[in-house]
This record gives sequence, C-alpha cells and structure tokens, in this order.
Amino acid sequence: MALAKKGDKVKINFTGTLEDGTVIDTTLEHDDCGADDCGCDSDDCGSDSEGCGCEVGPMELTIGEEEFFSKIEDALVGMAPGEKKTVVIPAEDAFGEYDETQVFTIGRDQVPADITPEVGQELEFTDEDGEELEVTVVEVTEEGITLDANHPLAGENLTFEIELVEIL
Repeated sequence: MALAKKGDKVKINFTGTLEDGTVIDTTLEHDDCGADDCGCDSDDCGSDSEGCGCEVGPMELTIGEEEFFSKIEDALVGMAPGEKKTVVIPAEDAFGEYDETQVFTIGRDQVPADITPEVGQELEFTDEDGEELEVTVVEVTEEGITLDANHPLAGENLTFEIELVEIL
C-alpha cells in the first residue's frame, strides 16, 4: 500500500477544534452547517463556497506546499489512505499568540460617517503606514472605538483530527 510523501497531492478530511471542543472548521457534514450561527458568511453554506467554513467533502492539498498548517502536512507523511491521526497545533504555530499591542483605540472622527461601529463587527482598517488590517471592534464609546487586529483565533491551541482519504 502506498504511503503519502512530501510532494504528493492528497485528499484529507479533518475536524479542527479549540481546547474546549468548539469546532472551528471541518470537511465533514455536520448539523450546524446552514444554521444562523455556524460561522458561514454565505447564503449557499455547505455548497463548497470559498471561505464559508462549512465546506463539505475532502480538502485537496500538496504535502509540503504549505497549503495548510505545516504540522498537519508533516503528519500526513507516511500515512496510508484510511489512516487517521490527531495533531495538536500550539497557538504560536497556528494563528500566533495573542498580542495586546494589536489592540488600539481610534477617534470617532477617524471612522467614515456611513459606518456605525458595533462590538464584534469586523472591519478593514488602513493604518498610518497605508497597510490594510482586518480588525474587530471590541469597544465603542462616545470618544473612540477600540479595535483588535489579532486574528480571532490568536492565542488558541488547535486540535485537528485528520484522515488521509486518498493519494492522487
């Protein structure tokens, strides 16, 4: 039986969870897909739409091309189709440690008049150097808006249950 090696294109199924068991992503069909709170940004949740978070069906990747977390790609080496593994990815190898310096406040006058910021809202923000940042509104006061530029999963250790479905 063939074993996966670096450079192989493979299909995998996976379920990624936080330490408390919350599912952050999966290729497996699940009950929450299509629900209002499943994390989908799309009306066609569950239909393989990019970025939905509810894609169903195996993911294709080339081992070693850094198309997914490197620890998962490394774990696939030597696996046979049908084999399963659990891979723990520490925060620093996932979305990084939470960085308090990435939380900052801007004046209300720096927000376009057509935007009414609300806690939890995600915005694109251009910083002083002209770089675009994706930020989350964490506080709104009369004087200012506090934004968090950390990835929403920063500081989180991730656990992935992976299955090698096929070597292509």
